[in-house]
Amino acid sequence: MLQEIKIPDLGDFKDVPVLEILISVGDAIEIEQSLLILESDKASMEIPTSQAGIVQEIKLNVGDIVNAGAVIATLNTTETTKITKNSISETVEKPTQPIVESVEASPLYVPNPVNSSEIRKPHNLPSFPNTPIKIKPSVHAGPAVRHLARELGADLFKVKGSGRKQRILKQDLQDFVKQVMTENTVPAMSFSGSGIPQLPEIDFSQFGETTTKKLSRIKKISGNHLHTGWLNIPHVTQFDEVDITELEAFRKDLAKQRDIKMTLLAFVLKGCASALQEFPNFNASLDSSKENIILKHYCNIGVAVETPNGLMVPVLKDVNKKGLFELAEDLKDLSQKARKGKLSVDEMKGGCFTITSLGGIGGTAFTPIINAPEVAILGLSRSKMQPIYTNGEFVPRLMLPLSLSYDHRVIDGADGVRFTQYLSFILSDVRRLLL
Repeated sequence: MLQEIKIPDLGDFKDVPVLEILISVGDAIEIEQSLLILESDKASMEIPTSQAGIVQEIKLNVGDIVNAGAVIATLNTTETTKITKNSISETVEKPTQPIVESVEASPLYVPNPVNSSEIRKPHNLPSFPNTPIKIKPSVHAGPAVRHLARELGADLFKVKGSGRKQRILKQDLQDFVKQVMTENTVPAMSFSGSGIPQLPEIDFSQFGETTTKKLSRIKKISGNHLHTGWLNIPHVTQFDEVDITELEAFRKDLAKQRDIKMTLLAFVLKGCASALQEFPNFNASLDSSKENIILKHYCNIGVAVETPNGLMVPVLKDVNKKGLFELAEDLKDLSQKARKGKLSVDEMKGGCFTITSLGGIGGTAFTPIINAPEVAILGLSRSKMQPIYTNGEFVPRLMLPLSLSYDHRVIDGADGVRFTQYLSFILSDVRRLLL
C-alpha cells in the first residue's frame, strides 16, 4: 500500500524553503523519524513522519518553496519488515509509463508515439502528431544558487550562466545583482516612501583592504523588524537603578538548596509580571487604526537570547502563574533551544513584554528597541557595588541599572517612572511579591 506523507500545519508560516532532505529512496523509516528540514523565519524545523515504511519516491528537492499539505514522499507501508534499503531496487516495480526527459535551453519536441493513447496530453493542446511544443527553457543552477536568488529577489531566467552547459554559478548571480543595483542606484538625496533620505553607496575598497561578509538570515529578518519598530514607534527611554543587595543574597541561598541555575533574570521576570498587572497599559498593543489599545489579560514575557546566528526572543508563557524555580527551568530550556536553532513557532510568539539583558557583558545603560507590536521593553545592565548614603553614612549596596523603553503614544513619561519605581520596590525586597 502506497501512502503519501504531507507537510503538516506550519502555523503562521507560508512559502517556507526546504533546507535539507534527510531520507533517500529505499530507506526504511520509522514513525516520528525526521524526513526533511524547513527554514522558517527564525529557526530550522524538522518535519517527522506519522507513518512507517519504505521510501518509494521523494516529491521535493532542496530549495523548493512549500506550504502545509505539500507531498514530501510516498511510502510502501505494507512490506516494512521485508524490504530493506539494499533490496528496494529489485522489489519495486519499474514504471510502465514512458519517461520524457527535458532538454535544457531548447524547445521540447514530442515525437509521434507508437501507442499515443498511453501518453497523457495537456487538455488545451491540439492532438496533431509531430507538433512541436515550445516550453520555456529550464534554469540550470544548483540548490545553493537558487536559495540565494530567492533571498536576493533575483530572476534566474535573466542571469547568464558561465558554467558548464551554461550552468549559473554563484558568481554569475552576484555579478547580475551588482549590475542591476548599479543601473538603479538611487541618488543620495532621493527619498523613499517613508520620507527618509537614502545613504549614498560608497566603495570602501578605495581606502584600503575590505572583506564582505553576508548577514545571517536571522540577522536580516530581525534587523528589518527592529528598523520598522524604530521608524514607527516614538521611543522614550527611562533610566533607573534598583538595590538588589538582599535579593542577591537570597538568590545565592536558593541556588544552594536546589540543583538548578537560579539566575537574577528569574526574579526580574517575576517582578515584571507583577508590574504589568499593576500598570496594564504596559501589557497592551495599539490596534491597526492606532486609535485604540488592546489590553491583554495574560502575561507572556519574551527574553532576548544571543545565539551564533543572531538575536532570538523565546517567550515564557503565563509568567504570573509560575514560581521562581519553574521560571528558572523554563528560561534554561528555551535559551538552550534558541542557541541550537530548535525553537518552535509557538515558542516565539504571543509575547506581551520583552526583557533584554547585557549584564553578563557589561555597560551602565542602553536604549533597547521596542519589540513591536509590544509597547515596552526592559533592558538590564551589569550590577555593581556603589556607596549609598543611608542614615547619615555611606554603605556599600549592589545596584542594578534599568533601561525602560516605551511607546510614548500609549505610555506617558510619568507612568514610565512609576513602572521602574514599582519594579525597584518589588526587587529590593522580594518578599513583597507575596503580598
